[in-house]
Amino acid sequence: MDEVSARPRKPSGKPLVALTGATGFIGKHLLKELPKCGYRVRVLLRRPAALPEGCPSAVIGDLARPYNMAEALAGVDAVIHTAGLAGTMSGVPEDDYRVFNTEATVSFARAAARARVKRFVFLSSIRAQCGATADGVLTEEREPKPTDAYGHSKLAAEQGLAESGLDWVALRLALVYGPGVQGNMARLVELARSPYPLPLAGLKGRHSLLALDNLSAAVDAVLAAPQVLKRPLIVADPEPLTVGEMIAAMRKGAGRRPGLINVPASVIETALRLRGRADAYQVLFGSLVADPSALVKLGWTPSVATQDGLANLLRT
Repeated sequence: MDEVSARPRKPSGKPLVALTGATGFIGKHLLKELPKCGYRVRVLLRRPAALPEGCPSAVIGDLARPYNMAEALAGVDAVIHTAGLAGTMSGVPEDDYRVFNTEATVSFARAAARARVKRFVFLSSIRAQCGATADGVLTEEREPKPTDAYGHSKLAAEQGLAESGLDWVALRLALVYGPGVQGNMARLVELARSPYPLPLAGLKGRHSLLALDNLSAAVDAVLAAPQVLKRPLIVADPEPLTVGEMIAAMRKGAGRRPGLINVPASVIETALRLRGRADAYQVLFGSLVADPSALVKLGWTPSVATQDGLANLLRT
């Protein structure tokens, strides 16, 4: 591996964390926020051309084949591993999820163990625990039952971490939102921006979300926790919302009324089927509520209320 900037200075008393995925949606945010929380950051990248803005120190290498990570991880107190294939990517072969989300994570963890890294923070997903919807409230005590290749790859990575000998924690993230969000949340933002009334007032299913700022606070909380963790932890804003409430919150941020009307579920289902989006029906009418109580007990204090965070999406 080759370092592309000056070597980090000698320890300043601040913990040094190695961050992967710093060019991604979540990684960019953590790169900006971690120094504010008192951490030094060393970014691990695959390509020099991808060096993110404001990156103080970076090391280039392939995390899928981390054979020589001693220099990259020298002096590192903790790893924050965000790199991997997202569940929102379409057409990705199942084997790719296994290679990049499971095998690369486990190999990287073994390298971190050899380097005597004190804690390995893995950004997993609530999809390691369930499908697009779930009955009841999800807690870490419930048996994980992922339903797709992405969820299975994240759960398998967690299981590999449990065998690594490291002090690890897998943050099972609810659907993350913030400026620059993509995937399903981006489509919801576009709906909120539309000038038309939306037939979503009758939707009863509630969904847990996660604000970017609350996520960075969760990472800080697990990095600072004095006790051995070695477990998964759910990360979600405390208040789940219906899809209609999400739209109303975003439109409020734009200074608009909710613009929601009540339409029978059968009509919405038919319309989705005609548009080839029958899969969206289950998501709209089902629920996915996750309980972050275990993380709160570790000292996590989410600072952003979900409705306020959503409103900010249309203020930017």
